[in-house]
Amino acid sequence: MSSLNDVAVLRDAPAKGVVRLRLNRPSKRNALSNKMLAELADHIRACEAEKGCRCVVLSGGDGLFSAGADVSEMRDAGIDAIQNRKRAEDWQVLETTRLPLIASVDGICLGGGHELAMLCDMIIASARARFGQPEVKLGHIPGDGATQRLPRRIGKYAAMQMILTGDLIDAEEARRLGLVNEVTEEGRSDDRAVELAMLVARHSSKALGLAKDAVRAAEELPLSAGLERERRNIALAFTTRDQKEGMAAFFEKRPAEFTDE
Repeated sequence: MSSLNDVAVLRDAPAKGVVRLRLNRPSKRNALSNKMLAELADHIRACEAEKGCRCVVLSGGDGLFSAGADVSEMRDAGIDAIQNRKRAEDWQVLETTRLPLIASVDGICLGGGHELAMLCDMIIASARARFGQPEVKLGHIPGDGATQRLPRRIGKYAAMQMILTGDLIDAEEARRLGLVNEVTEEGRSDDRAVELAMLVARHSSKALGLAKDAVRAAEELPLSAGLERERRNIALAFTTRDQKEGMAAFFEKRPAEFTDE
């Protein structure tokens, strides 16, 4: 029987419609091993298949999110440790999930851990959070998306400074740059992330997924194509039972009872 120490990702349900996935390799500073990414992807697949799951919080724990990719795996396997088919497939699950993802960062968030946080739709940081891409200090570069996502989040020049120096930024600087949504007191990022997840989880998973897809398209498509995606998605929303329920509830002045249909 496996102990908690053998489980790279812990799951709990802090509120209705909300699942929290907690990175669980504290002795390795939550380094993102291939096993951990596989467990994360498996949990996301399970959440997507689970009726009633509407939002996921990704957390690291007290004073720690993730120090990055597993350097021991890279030492032993070289580039194959971070460029292999299974790892790419697992990252793809996290990148493309229809479920809203909220990261809770209470401490260091570096390298692959930072790249994982940037896959989320919101990031809540505590005052002691630190963000960075220190790969250049090891003689290589980010390999899980930072060279593409970070400039889109904070602009070319700030991204270049973080990636080319490998230096870290604190939570307030991350907020100023638009990298995080909010900064909480130390140890409070999980509570706030769950609060936001509860607000999200009040709504139809159909609408949430369509909204997330449309917003995500803004980073990848020209404006005209993005607007076409938005038009397509709102048309799809109008085919759902939840849209009819939401409209009826509005006129009847009552809370909507969404069924994700």
